[in-house]
Amino acid sequence: MCVKTVFDRSLVNPVLKEWHDSPFSGHLSEDRTREKVKTCIWWSMWQGDVGQYLKTCDRCQQSKKYTGKRLGNMIKIQGPSRPWEISHMDWVTGLPPGGDKSNKSCLEIVERFIKTPIFLPFQKDDKAMDTSLLIWNRVVSWTGIFTNIMSDRDHEFTSELCTNLHQLFGTKLSFSTAYSAKCDELAYKTSIHASTNHNPPFLEKGWSPRLPQDSLRKDFVELHPTAASFKDFPDKARKYAVRCIQDSFAYVKDKWEKLHATPNLKMEDLILVSTNNFSKIKECNKLKDSFAGPFVIKALHGENDVEVELSEELMNKHPTFPVSLIKPYKSGDSEKFPLRNQFHSKYLLLNHLVIRKSPRFSKKEN
Repeated sequence: MCVKTVFDRSLVNPVLKEWHDSPFSGHLSEDRTREKVKTCIWWSMWQGDVGQYLKTCDRCQQSKKYTGKRLGNMIKIQGPSRPWEISHMDWVTGLPPGGDKSNKSCLEIVERFIKTPIFLPFQKDDKAMDTSLLIWNRVVSWTGIFTNIMSDRDHEFTSELCTNLHQLFGTKLSFSTAYSAKCDELAYKTSIHASTNHNPPFLEKGWSPRLPQDSLRKDFVELHPTAASFKDFPDKARKYAVRCIQDSFAYVKDKWEKLHATPNLKMEDLILVSTNNFSKIKECNKLKDSFAGPFVIKALHGENDVEVELSEELMNKHPTFPVSLIKPYKSGDSEKFPLRNQFHSKYLLLNHLVIRKSPRFSKKEN
């Protein structure tokens, strides 16, 4: 096979553009683009130039999924020292009607130490003060006042309810970062929790609730603690649960670090942001890019969150993102690749689809 050897860079750029950027090339991978280029021309350091050209392609960075380890470290949240000190709250909506009042929503409260759940039915249009009084009458009377409540950034928590809870209980509300719902917990009342090795009622009260299935064990002999040693059972169980939680966190963190990388970001860096949470942007959702940007980092919030300067199109979005939803942006060399268009039209494909509106595709009228 004969190929043309060139020494003039002005002849290289048109070839790269045609074999990668043109509509007939389809922004193929690095290996496939190299196979195309080597059948046409050859120049010194051609493989490195092809790789650099593709890695800095805006269209590829925005539309293709991120590969490799996701960014972000696992950070342990300060845990409680006793039951019902820290709780998680979240609304569950869109349920089928149930109960005398045909409630379609419920408020889920999960205790963070022993994982006990409480579910309070309510109407979606209930006011924030009504919800606060419901928590006061149905929960606090049994559990005592919470020191801290953790939740996602639901508008109900970030608005009037936050003020009402603080006025009634003196409770602090802690919110997760935007676009990250990793702080909610799951609990089962009678099953053994993986992180504590006990069920919630045993850690809270010192005994497990009786279930209908327990009648199958009526012939078994059970040993019950004496009254003198009964108090030691919950204390020992809670200390054991604390050790189990620490071991569970260490185990999960070890698995997390194998699949995640430590972010190396600084102010003024350019990044791309995942569009998974951008459901209302001005283009078809099925054809939208996987990433939007590039955006400039204007603030770093801890190890796992960055604040960016969003464009006017996305000004209604929260500017803080977890690092698991971003990837570094690779800027192209405009002097080395002068023919590259850094501002591709997002609606090029949509404009071609207008052909479907031609008469030969429309329904004939009688």
